[in-house]
Amino acid sequence: MSAELTVLEAGTLTTVQDEGRVGFAHLGVPRAGALDAPAAALANRLVGNGPSAALLEVTLGGLEARLSAGRWVAVTGAPVPVLVDDRAVGHDRAEWVPAGATVRLGTPRAGVRSYVAVSGGIAVDPVLGSRSTDTLAGVGPPVVASGQVLPVGSPGDAPRPHDTPRPRRTGPLRVTPGPRADWFDGDVVTALCRTTYTVSADSNRIGLRLDGSPLTRVRTDELPSEGMVLGAVQVPPSGTPVVFLADHPPTGGYPVVAVVDADDLWQCAQLRPGDAVTFTRGRPPGAPQAPRR
Repeated sequence: MSAELTVLEAGTLTTVQDEGRVGFAHLGVPRAGALDAPAAALANRLVGNGPSAALLEVTLGGLEARLSAGRWVAVTGAPVPVLVDDRAVGHDRAEWVPAGATVRLGTPRAGVRSYVAVSGGIAVDPVLGSRSTDTLAGVGPPVVASGQVLPVGSPGDAPRPHDTPRPRRTGPLRVTPGPRADWFDGDVVTALCRTTYTVSADSNRIGLRLDGSPLTRVRTDELPSEGMVLGAVQVPPSGTPVVFLADHPPTGGYPVVAVVDADDLWQCAQLRPGDAVTFTRGRPPGAPQAPRR
């Protein structure tokens, strides 16, 4: 049986996301998808959804929504107080929400983005194979608005027991050298890794913008636009890096000095303005992994 989710309050920024719109960069279409992919995947597993189900990405809490039919709901990502009507419920676990009940998310104690999965998934129409909202190009469903009614699909598997989620690895963002390191003075990756940056208030789903000591260019000529990958560390004329995230443009005209390891990108989704950011050299693609001890 299908259901509806009525959004009473959308909060600061709520979008529909799934695994992303993969395979269209050559047509100029960004990837989109959940910024904190592991948190989104956990939320879907907890309520019995498949990995490609769409869910809500909620920035800094504030979401209030009512379900027309009983469904399992899980909230993951940034730890946030969750109420079902006036009853406090858990985080990182499946909770039954009866028909007509309202789910409310408070303000996260840490982090930025929380994920709300509903059994059956958010069943908006897919665009180019994905239900993800692309905030840069406007592809996919629009940003969720207060008063909007979202369709919810038929539930699949019932929630099953899961291991308690382990604390996720945090720390310096691991990087490998990018294609334009020679546009900068000396060993630019070493300079990047020796600098502590802070997150700028201008950061969003397109990129994590950083403030700190600028990197010094030795080439000042123009760079033709070239393809950008997820996690690319681009350096604009200011000299301070930008880490490209899920809604980044497929091409760019500023030099890329490094690329953040895909396993560390979830941290970028949870960093707040003013948070400190450091980098460290990671394992080059294809290099053997060090044995576990």
